[in-house]
Amino acid sequence: MADPSSAIIVDYYTSRHQEADRLRSHPSGRLEWLRTLELLDELLPASPARILDVGGADGAYARHLAAAGHRVRLLDLVPAHVRQARSGRPAIDADVADARALPETDDGYDATLLLGPLYHLVAREDRITALTEAVRVTRPGGLVAAAISRFAGPLHFAATRRWAGPIAREARTLLTDGRNDPGIGFTVAYFHRVEELADEFGAAGLTQVAVQGIEGPGWTAAEAAADAPDADVVLDHALGLARVYGREPALLAASAHLLASGFVAGADGGTAG
Repeated sequence: MADPSSAIIVDYYTSRHQEADRLRSHPSGRLEWLRTLELLDELLPASPARILDVGGADGAYARHLAAAGHRVRLLDLVPAHVRQARSGRPAIDADVADARALPETDDGYDATLLLGPLYHLVAREDRITALTEAVRVTRPGGLVAAAISRFAGPLHFAATRRWAGPIAREARTLLTDGRNDPGIGFTVAYFHRVEELADEFGAAGLTQVAVQGIEGPGWTAAEAAADAPDADVVLDHALGLARVYGREPALLAASAHLLASGFVAGADGGTAG
């Protein structure tokens, strides 16, 4: 299901951006990493479970889950990511695939993750297709997906002292149009509102949908303090805020990333998990 946007995204992650470094090189990335690990441990079935990691990049989260005793398979649009996942330690079972057409059988997994694909699918119908595919391959139980908050980009530019005319215009545009402008930064992407992400989960047939903020409201402080002597202290405090306020509705959109979870219904309409 290749399209021009897919080629742009593959090129970005192959030649312009090293995803393997993102979760280690900046405070917001480290905060995202730490808090996502905690949330996955809370939300996923007890090990050993069969987990499908769609858009799993180089396998950072897949390796954590494998170390916890899960059986993990990774699919990613970017061939370089798949090679990294296969060659890492431990090696991850991985293949190239599009989230909208998963090469997997029905009901093959206890839980499915989409921690990247939704924000690279700018059309709502494509995002719902990806979610529906994830539902198809998941047994009655859980599905977890991440999205980028509508306001993450402008907040990050302000925290890193890069607010300028083009960013202000982008911030105003994002109030009504969630499509990222690659000319300002990043690549082809869509930034979600909280209620929009929940609605897309529901449209794909998921039940008991819950959305929470990953980094919490303190991530911009951690990013702004990146070069300060007490950067680690600020990061630790931001992590504490994320743990306390991650589910507070009034603060969800202040996170850079949103994590949605929902249940795949059984044949009788019930859920497992």
